[in-house]
Amino acid sequence: MSDFDDFEQGATTRVPAPATGLRLPSVDLVVVEGKDRGKRVTVQASLSRIGTAAHCDLVLTDPTVSRMHCELRVRAGTMTLKDHGSTNGTYVGGARMRDADVPAGTVLRVGATSIRVDVGDTPAFVEVSPRTSFGELVGASLPMRQLYAVLERVAPMDTTLLVTGETGTGKDVVARSVHVMSRRNAGPYVPIDCGAIPETLFESELFGHMRGAFSGATSDRRGVFEEADGGTLFLDEIGEMPLALQAKLLRAIETRTVRRVGGNTAKRVDVRIVAATNRDLARRVNEGTFREDLYYRLAVVEVSLPSLRERPEDVPILAQHFYDRLSPGAGALPPDFLRVLAARSFPGNVRELRNFIERSVSLGFVSPHGPPSAPPASVERPHAEVDDLVPLHLPLKDARQAWTERFEEVYLRAMLKKTGGNVTRAAELAGVSRRFLQRLAARLGIRASDEG
Repeated sequence: MSDFDDFEQGATTRVPAPATGLRLPSVDLVVVEGKDRGKRVTVQASLSRIGTAAHCDLVLTDPTVSRMHCELRVRAGTMTLKDHGSTNGTYVGGARMRDADVPAGTVLRVGATSIRVDVGDTPAFVEVSPRTSFGELVGASLPMRQLYAVLERVAPMDTTLLVTGETGTGKDVVARSVHVMSRRNAGPYVPIDCGAIPETLFESELFGHMRGAFSGATSDRRGVFEEADGGTLFLDEIGEMPLALQAKLLRAIETRTVRRVGGNTAKRVDVRIVAATNRDLARRVNEGTFREDLYYRLAVVEVSLPSLRERPEDVPILAQHFYDRLSPGAGALPPDFLRVLAARSFPGNVRELRNFIERSVSLGFVSPHGPPSAPPASVERPHAEVDDLVPLHLPLKDARQAWTERFEEVYLRAMLKKTGGNVTRAAELAGVSRRFLQRLAARLGIRASDEG
C-alpha cells in the first residue's frame, strides 16, 4: 500500500525504529498554472507555507499572491488548508476556503496560480514523546505528546520560541515549563503582557528609562529585558505590539543589547525569548500590522497548542489534575461528574475547564465527602452553612456566574422531574422555547429521561 493510499484512507503507518514516532506523508506542491508553472517543492514537515515571501516553502512570483498566502498542515490522516487573510483568497473547486480539510490531489488556486497538492515519495517522521506531562503541561493525547517531543529538544537550548494557539490553551504554561526545564531555570522568569501596556509606555517597559527621560520619570528604571538577564523573557500577546516598536524589539533580539529611554549607552543582556499569541501573525504580516522579519525572528521554532476539542481524551486527566490541586487527597472524581464534563464543549479550553472544576468544588457540585445535603426547610438556616457555599475566593462577577449556573441546574432538574421528563411541557411551564431548554440541558450535561 502506498503513502498516497495511506493518506487517503486516513491511516497511520508505523516505522520499525523508535516506537515513539509517527510517519506522516510528505507533501509535493506542484504549480500547474501561472507564472511559476512547473515549479515543484517537497515539504517533509507537518507545516508548509505558500506565498511570495522568501521564507515560504513554496515561493511564488505571482503578484496576485500575498506574501504569506496560505498554509497546509499535515496530521495523522488529514491535511488542513488555512488562508492567512490573503488579498485574493484561496480557492478549491471555485469555492473560497479559509480553514478546511482537503484530500491529497486537491488543486488550490491562489491569485492567478494553481497548485496541485500531492503526497511525496519520502515520508516525514514526526517524533512522539512517551511523556504524559511536561513541566506544568498535562495530557497524554497524541497532539500533546508530539508537542512534548519538540519541547524536550528546544527547552535545553536558547532558541527563540513562538507559541501559538487559541485563548485558554495554556501558552503561558508552555513558557513557564520551558523555563523550568532549561539550563536557565536558576535565573529569573519575567512575563509581560504586550496587550495590557499603553503604547506610550511600551518602550519604557521593555528597555527601561533614565531619570528625567519624560514626564513622570522621577528615577532610573530597569526594563523587562534587564530584569530577565540570565533567564527567560516571556512576551505574551506579542501580536498586540505596536508596529512602531517592532523594529526596536527586533534590534534588541538580534544584538542582545538594550538602551534605556533617555540613555546614551547600550547594555548587553543575556535573555531567552519565548513569545506567544492567539492571533494569526501571518495574516497580520499580510495586513501590514506585523513586521515579517520580526515574525521569522521570533518563529525560529514555532509550536501550536491544540485546543481542548482536538484532545477530548485529556479532559478527564486535566479535570483530575485540577481537582487534586484544589482538594488534595480527595480521591477520584465521580463517574457522573466526568460524564457532565464529556458533554461540555469548553470553548475557553483548559482555562475554562479549570474554572469549571474550581466552581464545582466551591459550590459543592463535587466533593470528597459526597454530594451536599439538601438545605433544611427552616428559614432560620445557620449562617455558617450558607457561608460555606459562597465562593468568597472568587470576584463578584465570577461568583454571580457560578450561582447562576447552579440555579439553572437546580431549576431544570426540578422542572423535568415535575413534568416526568417531558421537555416540551417543561419548556411551556418555564416560558422558553423547547430548543432553548434542549441547549441548556446539553450545556449542563442533563438528560431529560434520567430526570423524569
